[in-house]
Amino acid sequence: MVQGTKKPQAAGAKKSQKITKKYIINAQQPTNDKIFDPFAFTTFLQSRIKVEGLTGNLGEKILVNDLKDGRIEVVAHQEFSGRYLKYLTKKFLKKQQLRDWLRVVSTSKGVYELRFYNVVGDNDDEDEE
Repeated sequence: MVQGTKKPQAAGAKKSQKITKKYIINAQQPTNDKIFDPFAFTTFLQSRIKVEGLTGNLGEKILVNDLKDGRIEVVAHQEFSGRYLKYLTKKFLKKQQLRDWLRVVSTSKGVYELRFYNVVGDNDDEDEE
């Protein structure tokens, strides 16, 4: 019987722990080429991230910052998925009609980068025919 009372206490202790996750979206290359606006992306994330089922309900739980060098930082003080952040980034790129040129790549845990697609010119093969 003693073991049964210890299990709920352990679960309660886990709930009281603070969860802090930090994600960075590196968009330096497209920002330097002036085709990507990090400020517009920051406002997009602030208006579209859902907290407890409601959009725009960030409060103190999720902070979205523009780091002025083409990087965007998202700090979550609750459970937050990096895949959700990648999904919202793709949605923004589609809305800005940049999805054909840019892709979202995870470079390391919690770090995403916007990269140009590698387009190799196949025009030489067509000229020979």
